[in-house]
Amino acid sequence: MNCRLLDTSSQVFLNADPYAVSEYVNQHVGSHCIRLPKSGRPEASLSHRTFGSLDLCRISYGGSVRVTSPALETIYHLQILLQGNCLWRGHGQEHYFTPGELLLINPDDQVDLTYSDDCEKFIVKLPSAFLDRACTDNHWQRPTDGIRFTARHDLQQVEGLVSLLGLVCDEAEGTQQLPLVQEQYTRIIASKLLGLLTNNVLREELAESNPSFERIVQFIEDNLKQDISLEQLAQVVRISPRSLYALFDRHLGTTPKHYIRNRKLEKVHDCLTDPASKVRNVTEVALDYGFLHLGRFSESYKNTFGELPSDTLRRRG
Repeated sequence: MNCRLLDTSSQVFLNADPYAVSEYVNQHVGSHCIRLPKSGRPEASLSHRTFGSLDLCRISYGGSVRVTSPALETIYHLQILLQGNCLWRGHGQEHYFTPGELLLINPDDQVDLTYSDDCEKFIVKLPSAFLDRACTDNHWQRPTDGIRFTARHDLQQVEGLVSLLGLVCDEAEGTQQLPLVQEQYTRIIASKLLGLLTNNVLREELAESNPSFERIVQFIEDNLKQDISLEQLAQVVRISPRSLYALFDRHLGTTPKHYIRNRKLEKVHDCLTDPASKVRNVTEVALDYGFLHLGRFSESYKNTFGELPSDTLRRRG
């Protein structure tokens, strides 16, 4: 498969011990275990870049290595086969992925993959928060039990995805890192995956399906720095709190409280990544959006974006 996804400037390992590569992957891309063949000495190679909230990884183990892991919990793995093949086992099925195919691993999917000797793949680690946010940005209805993709996809049917990932790799390997650019690329990738890959999201415009709900969402956006109560939201469109819960469940598959908390976290994340924002420290912006318990705030932030808020601010420079 001909594509430019990370060059030699991103190389971390070349012809290395697979266990050393596996340990690095555990730290940066996702928890897993590997099982090596009984004979031979495979040599693994890996290239890696962090791009905002994304991790980009190009990996080969150089042998018939079996990779297993429990559910990824808060991240999606987008895996593109570049050469060789990879046996996937899941949901009582098996399939040999080959170049030109894309594997999408959901947060609640267990992983069971076997690489061929010549297998090489490109992996994108995407926090689930960005797919949830893409639903909100596009006014699509997020399923109650979370966003799920089918595992197998043909890259020819996903117009422009590889080219987009190539641009992301170019940006990641560039000398100038702009957090706002990283943020926008991540949003585009999330929207493109939801718009083009088979999944359980109902892509119906909220404004068309329920103008009242659109007013609620706008009220939240206009008052994110305030302590928004359920009674206030219900009063916006003159419905009962019970009906309010039903609206959020039907349109976004979540509760009003959970939605408001996530939007506040996303706004904090925007402030911490925006070089133009006048944020002096994490505490200041957290309190500004009503997060009074800083320990719980940091834990929620890390669960959502995969890193502590202080790390996000430090990375902004």
